[in-house]
Amino acid sequence: MHYPNARSLETLLQQITAFSRLKHEQGAAHIVRTLAKAELALGACLAQLKQLPPDATKARREPDDLRSIRLLRPMGPRRLWVKFDDAKYRRSIAGALLGRFAGCTLGVPVEGQSILSMQNLARECGGNLPPAGYWRRVYDPSHLQYGISRRENFTRAGMNGVPVDDDIAYTLLGLLTVERYGPEFTTAQIGKSWLRYLPTACTAEKAALENLKAGVGAMQAAEKNNPYCEWIGAEIRADPWGYMAPGWPELAAGMAYRDACLSHRRNGIYGAMYFAAAIAAAFAVKDPVEALEIGLSEIPRNCALARAVRWALHVAPRIRNYRQAREAVDRRFRDMHAVHTINNACLTIWGITIGRTDFSRVIGETVAMGLDNDCTAATAGSIVGAVVGKEGIPSRWHRPFRNKVHSYLIGKPSFKITGLQMRFALQAAKVYAAAQ
Repeated sequence: MHYPNARSLETLLQQITAFSRLKHEQGAAHIVRTLAKAELALGACLAQLKQLPPDATKARREPDDLRSIRLLRPMGPRRLWVKFDDAKYRRSIAGALLGRFAGCTLGVPVEGQSILSMQNLARECGGNLPPAGYWRRVYDPSHLQYGISRRENFTRAGMNGVPVDDDIAYTLLGLLTVERYGPEFTTAQIGKSWLRYLPTACTAEKAALENLKAGVGAMQAAEKNNPYCEWIGAEIRADPWGYMAPGWPELAAGMAYRDACLSHRRNGIYGAMYFAAAIAAAFAVKDPVEALEIGLSEIPRNCALARAVRWALHVAPRIRNYRQAREAVDRRFRDMHAVHTINNACLTIWGITIGRTDFSRVIGETVAMGLDNDCTAATAGSIVGAVVGKEGIPSRWHRPFRNKVHSYLIGKPSFKITGLQMRFALQAAKVYAAAQ
């Protein structure tokens, strides 16, 4: 995938800013007038870009409505469980939640950092990359994550519960939404949950939340001032749908669709549907890679994400560590943004194919790959955790949680992990009961 080269434009904008400041310091005249002309020209360029029509052939391969998406799916199992298996579910949901929390918590302190930076931090901690446990120290330890958890709360010594992060908040929000509206919730009701519980959001979610607050309808909230609609945000919201439709990939993907289309389009939606289906499948299989393959059956066979996932699975035997994974993604998706759905999906897949059911290796390798590595490790941990259960996750990863999850959701500052397990189990059982 070759993106238009905008580096010269980025450099030009940096130079304009720098020279405007310099000339102001030197007392030059007409600076504001000159910048106003540049702003008008850039505004016209932006307006033209927004109006450019997408390629019609590609648009047909990548529809946004659920009916068309399902018509373009390959064959798949759709549903793996005939009835709800309570004992198996409780084992898997414990592992899935703890796996997600652990992967996210390991990744947050190094989110988006280069491999070199992570290697340096590992050395400072007296260890190696990939990390085999939580970081002993972190950069900028006093930084507040979402205004609540200090960065040092993500360290081995500083942890007292699962610290706050959006990857955790949206998992909780999905549960709250279904508890309030039921599993047949609408996109409009997702929007109501956001307005009720979300104090802040990032990228596509921020655009959608601002549009909702301005009175834009839920089905249009993704379409106004949102160049991030194919980024990873909807994907990180996919887990609760898999948790509440265990062994039922089609239903999980459908729930993920209704959530994702509030803020995303095309491959942004498919990322949520793919991983929701894979997580649902993980409750019913013994090999997490099989869950990744099943996930493909719920998205259009020829969309960009499906092609990337098939490629990632095909070359997986040659990807043996985090360095090879990152190099392969950087080669194939040069200039793709670091928080895009597609490149990060490939890294998530390789974290799982490298480690399989070795939970520590899965999240360690995934974090070491970089890009949006708290998101990718959280998703990888969720899938593998559902397969191996709590007993398959070494206690060093969940003992510091002390059965507590911190949250920035409005009016919901904390949750008990055991309580979340029971609440998800209750909703999953209701889903199956309603299908009888």
